[in-house]
Amino acid sequence: MKKSFKQKYKSDPELLPEIESFILDTIQRETKINDEKRNSIEIVIAEAAANSIIHGNNSNPQKNIFVNISIFDKKIKISFKDEGNGFNPEKIPDPTIPENILKGSGRGLYIMNSLADNVKYKFSENNTELILTFNI
Repeated sequence: MKKSFKQKYKSDPELLPEIESFILDTIQRETKINDEKRNSIEIVIAEAAANSIIHGNNSNPQKNIFVNISIFDKKIKISFKDEGNGFNPEKIPDPTIPENILKGSGRGLYIMNSLADNVKYKFSENNTELILTFNI
């Protein structure tokens, strides 16, 4: 069984709590996940939404992010599509090596990869899509 929920948001960092609530409320209503899984999803989507708005769209309110939640029997897929030019995940410095430990940024991708069951990117000329999968 699959259910899908979609929402579009302006790239305004002040909308981050609204985006997170949309996702978490939908998941809470449609699934029976435990607190540990919910906490992991909450951390990951906070990072993903912020990255889409701040890095993907440079907080440009003329650009949008598109959030899609797909709920299956044994997994949840959450995608964030921005209107940015993309990036190379391989070029993001490893936050666990000594020279990067004390840096104030650069941990988002590491956190997402650590807590989500699968992290995938789709890059095109006009947008970047991040697809997160969580097994339930």
